[in-house]
Formats: sequence, C-alpha cells, structure tokens
Amino acid sequence: MPTAFAPDQKIEALREELRHHEHLYYVLDAPEISDAEYDALMNRLKKLEEEHPELVTADSPTQRVGGKPRDGFAKMGHSRPMLSLDNAYSEEELRAWDQRVRSGLPASEKVSYVCELKLDGLSMALQYGPGAKGAAHLERGLTRGDGTTGEDVTTNVRTIRSVPLSVAAKRLEAAGLPQSFEVRGEVVLPQAAFAKMNEERVAAGMAPAVNPRNAAAGTIRTLEPNIVAQRRLDFYAYFLLRDGETLLASHTETLDALRAAGFRVNTHAKTVSSIDEAVQFIAKAEQLRESLGYEIDGVVIKVDATAQQRRLGFTGKAPRWAIAYKFAARAAVTKLNDVLFQVGRTGKVTPVAALEPVFVGGTTVSRATLHNADEIARLGVKIGDCVKVERGGDVIPKIVEVVADKEHGRDTREIVFPQNCPVCGSELMRVEGEVDWRCVNSSCPARVREELLHWAARGVMNIEGLGDAMVAQLLGQSAVLEDASSQAGDEEEAAPVVSRTALIHTIDDLYRLTREDLLGLERVGEKTADALLAEIERSKKAGLARVLLGLGIRFVGERTAQLLAEQFGSMEALQAASAEELEAVNEVGPKVAQAIAEFFAVEKNRQLVKDLAALGLTMTAEKRVVGTALAGMTFVLTGTLPTLTRDEAKGKIEAAGGKVSGSVSKKTDFVVAGGEAGSKLEKAEQLGVKVLDERGLLAMLG
Repeated sequence: MPTAFAPDQKIEALREELRHHEHLYYVLDAPEISDAEYDALMNRLKKLEEEHPELVTADSPTQRVGGKPRDGFAKMGHSRPMLSLDNAYSEEELRAWDQRVRSGLPASEKVSYVCELKLDGLSMALQYGPGAKGAAHLERGLTRGDGTTGEDVTTNVRTIRSVPLSVAAKRLEAAGLPQSFEVRGEVVLPQAAFAKMNEERVAAGMAPAVNPRNAAAGTIRTLEPNIVAQRRLDFYAYFLLRDGETLLASHTETLDALRAAGFRVNTHAKTVSSIDEAVQFIAKAEQLRESLGYEIDGVVIKVDATAQQRRLGFTGKAPRWAIAYKFAARAAVTKLNDVLFQVGRTGKVTPVAALEPVFVGGTTVSRATLHNADEIARLGVKIGDCVKVERGGDVIPKIVEVVADKEHGRDTREIVFPQNCPVCGSELMRVEGEVDWRCVNSSCPARVREELLHWAARGVMNIEGLGDAMVAQLLGQSAVLEDASSQAGDEEEAAPVVSRTALIHTIDDLYRLTREDLLGLERVGEKTADALLAEIERSKKAGLARVLLGLGIRFVGERTAQLLAEQFGSMEALQAASAEELEAVNEVGPKVAQAIAEFFAVEKNRQLVKDLAALGLTMTAEKRVVGTALAGMTFVLTGTLPTLTRDEAKGKIEAAGGKVSGSVSKKTDFVVAGGEAGSKLEKAEQLGVKVLDERGLLAMLG
C-alpha cells in the first residue's frame, strides 16, 4: 500500500524539484523539462501552499515576486567597501601593473592570476544567513551605491532566477561554506532581453533605453517587483566573503565554491601563470565579445592567492591585486549636422553635437557631448564635418576627432558659442580660471527645470510623480527645454521657452501648489493630483541633510550634507557659520567651505531657505555630539562582536572623536577584534598594533 505523504513533505519535495530545475535552466543553461512541465510543477506547489498557508516560507520558489518596497529603498552599509578597479588600456600598462604586483611580493613567490570577463552591469552584494535544516537563505541584496553604503533592493533581487533564495545544507557542505556568507557579483541584462524591452518601450510610445547596463540599473531600482521579474535580469557571482573577509585561500577556489553552492559563475574564466597568458586570454575574449549574448567591456585580472592579495593591499580607491583591462572604445564615423546648447541646474551651458544617427557598440547614437568651448577649439570641429564618435567606456558618446572627407569638407560652418543663454537670453558669464560658460539668471526656466528634477530625485527629497513631463507642465512648457535650445550659429537670441501659465518659478512654489492647480494640467486626474500633493507634503519631513542636498550647493553631495547637518543641527546655525567653523567639519575643505559660504551670502538663496522653512519643511537634524575620549585615534573593526554590530561600534567610536578605518596599517592605533576575526587581526599582530575586544573598547569609551 503506497505511503501517504503529509502536506509539508509534499510541499518540500516540490520545492526541491523546482529548485533543481531552476538551477539547470537559469544557472547551467541545461534544462531537462519543458516550460509547460515546469509551470505544472509550480502550479501544484502554489495550490498546496494556498491550502496550507502556514507552510509558506520566504525561500519557496513561489515567493520570488513579493510586495512593493514601502517607501523606496533603505540605505545600508557594506560589510567591506565595494571598491572600483584601476584600469589598463594597453598591453604596456598591463605589464607595468604586473611588475608592480611582483615587486610588492617576495621574489621567491610565484604569482598566478585569474582572468574573468568584465561584465557590463551593476555590482551587487547578496547576504545569506542561517535557514531551516542547515540551509542558508537570502537575507539581503545591496547595490554598490557609493561603495560604502548601498540600497537594499532585496525584493527585486529575489525575482532574479539565477539568484538562489536558499542554499541547501548539502550544497553548503560541498562548497565548504558556512551558513552565513556574502556573495558579490554582477547583475546584467542579456542582449535578447534588452532588445525585447526596447521593442515594448517603442510600442508604448516611450524612448528606447540607451544600453543594457543602464537598463539593468534602472530595472533593479524599479519599485514594482513584477516589472523586474519580466525583464529577466541575470546574476553572475565572482566573490565570497564572511564578515567582510575573504573566505577561501584562492580566487580559483572561490569560483569553484560558488559553482558548487549553486550560483551562476561565468564559464569564461581562466587561471594563468603569467601575464603573457593573460594577454592571450584578453585577445580571445575580444573575439568572443559579439557572440556572448551579454555586454562586456574588458577583462578583469586578479592575483589568485588570497594571502598575496592581503599583502598587496589597497590604495585609497582600488585593490593593488586586481586590474581591469578595458577594450578599446567602439567607434564609428558620421556627420555633425548641428550643435545644440543645453543649460544645466547650475547654469552651465554644454554644447551637444546633433549627429547623423550611427550605430556604435550596440546602440544608435544621435547625440554626443562636446563638453565646452575649449574642447570645440581643440578638435577644430565645424558643423558639416565628418567626425569619429566613440562610446567612452562603451557608454558615453563623444567626438574624438574630425575625419577628412571630400564629400562633406566643402559645406561646413563655424560653431559659434552663444553669448546669451539659449533659453532665457541672459548674458553668459565665465569665471576666470574655469572653462565653462554659465547662465547666471537663477530664474532661467532651464535652470529651474533642472533644479526641480534634482530636488525631486529619489536620493534627495524623493517626490514620486515629479518627473520630466510633470515638471514641464508646471513650468508651462509644451516641450522639453533641451529640444528648444538655440541652434549653433543663430544670430537672434532664443526666446524663453515658458508660457504665462507657469505654476512654478522657484522651488518653494512647489509647496504652494493646490489640487485645483494640478487638475488644470493636461492628463492630470484627481488620483494623480492627490498622489503628487501627498508626495510633496511627505517630503517636508525629509530633514536638514536632504534639504541641503536639494539646494544644489556646489561640491555638497550626500555625504557632506549629512556631515553638515549632524555638525550644526539646524539651517540657522549653518548659515551663521564662519569659513573656519565650516572647515572644522570632517571632510569639508577650503573649497567646499567657500562654496557654502558663497551660497548663503546671496540674498535670494537666504530668502529661499526662509520661505521653505515658513512652508513647513524640516530644517533641523539631530546634532551629533562628538566627545574627546578617543580623539585622534584610528580604529579597525574585525570579526563579530558579542553585543554590538559593526555600525553601532563605528558610531560609538566616531561619537567619541575617533576614526574607523577599513584596513590595518602602521597608523592604526587599535584593532577591535570579535569572534572569527580574519586577516586584519593577523596583520595587527604582525605590525604590533594593539588589539582590543568589545569589553576593552567599551572601557575606553567609559
């Protein structure tokens, strides 16, 4: 008589079967069953889970697409900085790097390298933690962000089929991995998926995406997981960490362990024993480039042995033990039809080449930057010239030279840089020592447009619904300003592209909008109007740091805005600060301090801040009280502390006047070591740096 399985056993068996087929299909590209058979298995599992909702788990194959993030994406610190790589653009530069590596290691040691394709996507960190039955389950997915802090996009990462939601105990054992670990890799959008996405965008009347990398980055930050799932992103793993430390003895072992654990690892990777073999690998990779089905822009070469990586260490921004060999930029020749002049948020006027459309490196290019008047003179380019266009880094189109051409050489005209703003007609100014010409009219419609878009951006005041189309309507514009910029060589001044029905002239007008104002715009119904007004109202509570960032003060980015907010606690105190007081803030130098002081010296800017405060925007922040107990001391954290998280420990050290560094050196005063401390503890002992446990740190903090 057949055995009757309990519901939980049936469910778990189906989950294991589906995970097996997902791994075959999405990781190994070797499916054993048809899509219809896979869908039938999934439907059986869904039905069972609907009948037994108490048995649904987060790592079930049915749970890949979850709910929408409630308020955008939270920021979180990385366990170890996600640094960029230094680049080599020639064999000579690559060999020079090889010599630096060898000179940094004992002459008796052999050096092996691992060569991998440099995937053109976005970096991602996946954190796994203990799950049921000895498994590890996906806890968090973070974007690279600024390298130190990323965005938590876990909900969207879960939709990527090549990302395991859980790693079974038997796979962990085969890979030699603990239940807690971190995987880093690259999210890419395959070319076929990119082409399909653009077909859908064009059919919907939208502009096609520029390239797969930008499309992948935009997709992973979409607030609708269903859309992310439809895009069919892919994930290739290439790095393993635990508590910020490398797990295995070599990079080769790391890639093998990732494969054994069920992650997708690029098959085009090779361990070589010399830089000559690396050069051969690069040549083969460039030949493969067009047939891969996904974008690459070079080859990454890494020192294989982890111990050697540790000895070589890092510069301020990149590891010394790895380098990216970048392929030559893809180029094409086309005709320069015209030059448009665009006005940015700071008033900077940028010449943009209007080109005869040409296909360059997988995308059609019809615009390219000419940077500034000095660059136009350097190139000696004229309207009507044939020009060579490159996608710098395979992304940003730029004109690199004029190409001699009999057909177009006779009908050319000089590019005349305008003396007046192409949008508002104000006289352009150039500060001595700078190359850029600027419109100094702060009420210029083009500047106001860019200021509004910056103010509404997700990383600033995060006002959803305030995009290009809505801003254009609020400014009384029927078209995007850049399309109405003056043509090069026109003698007449361009008329302001704004009607008398503009609802907004400065940022503070945004907070005076009414429901009736919005309902008077084209294609704006009650639901849209109410949603936008709610977003605007919510943004009032964004806080001082976000307001500072939104004001667009030169050189004040997200990090500096946060430091200023914590130091001064209020807009009033910041405005009253002297240059010396500003320079006393961590990471604020003379140039930044001068820019801040100059901004608040302008009466119009002070009035804007005053008006925003009167309209209810929060102009305060929790002032950070910095002690002196650890003043002037540098600490490094490693391992797992008994009661404090790394962020908590770092916060306490900095609050007491100390500094936290990511690497151990002779300048380090103390290493705070917890359980399972790794190479940082070893290096501290080698250099004779004092080592503390958590209790010792708390004692120093008093």
